[in-house]
Amino acid sequence: MRGVPFSPAALSRSPRALVLTLCAALVVALLAVAVFVGLPFTIMYPGITANTLGTYPDQNGKQVPVLDITGHPVRQTSGELRMTTIAATPPQETVTLWAALKAWPDPKEAVVPHDAVYPSGQSVAQVNASNQQAMTDSQQAASSAALGYLHLNPATIKVTVNLADVGGPSAGLMFTLGIIDELNGNGSGKAGAAGDLTNGATVAGTGEIDASGKVSQVGGVALKTKAAARDGATVFLVPSAECSDARADTPAGLRLVPVDTLDQAVKALEALQTGTGTVPAC
Repeated sequence: MRGVPFSPAALSRSPRALVLTLCAALVVALLAVAVFVGLPFTIMYPGITANTLGTYPDQNGKQVPVLDITGHPVRQTSGELRMTTIAATPPQETVTLWAALKAWPDPKEAVVPHDAVYPSGQSVAQVNASNQQAMTDSQQAASSAALGYLHLNPATIKVTVNLADVGGPSAGLMFTLGIIDELNGNGSGKAGAAGDLTNGATVAGTGEIDASGKVSQVGGVALKTKAAARDGATVFLVPSAECSDARADTPAGLRLVPVDTLDQAVKALEALQTGTGTVPAC
């Protein structure tokens, strides 16, 4: 009877083969566990945009004006000035290796260290409180910058910003432009689009502003441009220091306009509206 050929060498190799098989199985098991174990990362993506010349739902879901201005007549505007945001996975949500690997090549998502979004040692309540304080400070700076630009007395004009659940300082520039547009437009005194800063177009942007009108960088620009384009913007105002980030996979049809001051932003919008003058570009 013929059987399987026997070789002493084959017997000597079998323990090694067994060890390799066990090691391979262990590696596979570890990889499988690693795919679903939480990592110290957060995934960011394009957030909401809000027209500072329009309305936004309050905490009860009722639509209220984003800018509530008293003490001075306001214009009826026709264009849009959209502030932009980024969103992130909640601090308590686990980001797995698998989720991070899927998000990494996606230009509409960004994988960042968890502490870059949610500082270590701070509770969710503390992070939210910090963001809300930054938003309050941004609103006050925007009001001061706008009224100063228009040479209006801040003692007689009150500006309240209504944006429930939106925090941070990055909407300052767009708040400021919204206040100017509602109070004075482009200064021509004309009604509707002809008198708007936007000429009736949808303009979005980002940038922190101080009371003197200086515009500072804020971060997350590559995601904010996508939020802006998604919501119909054709122009995006960006702090000039963040031009390179804004150019990363810029959505088609979105024109990037770098600015460092409120005066530059207004002049750029005027040039876009009239077709004369210089419009800076990233």
